[in-house]
Amino acid sequence: MIAVVVLVASIVVLGIIAALFNRFSKHPDEPVTPPASSCATCNGTDERCEQECMMKAATKPVEYYDDEELDRFRGRAADSYTDDEIDEFRDVLYTLRQEDAAGWNRSLILRGINIPDKLKDELIVMLEG
Repeated sequence: MIAVVVLVASIVVLGIIAALFNRFSKHPDEPVTPPASSCATCNGTDERCEQECMMKAATKPVEYYDDEELDRFRGRAADSYTDDEIDEFRDVLYTLRQEDAAGWNRSLILRGINIPDKLKDELIVMLEG
């Protein structure tokens, strides 16, 4: 019986020592580095990630998603598209893989193309999905 009490007390003391050691062994002066993220993991919810990816993308050639025909809409207001023109954007959007939607959106921005207002909700759903 005494051996059991000594064993339990020893385990408790070792647990307290381990907790104290763990607490005091951390160096608060060392900066905590966040996990590395890449533009492939940006999903539109982290503004910093999106901004960094946009800056990186601006230094590289624009990536096209088999949508060169949309270049004719460069500089066009987002609320000025006809239904047929909106369908052209929609056709490209729904042929993309979901993980390519953010890249396509960045590509349009870099090319100076405003996505039609009527299509923005559909793009957001795809980005969040």
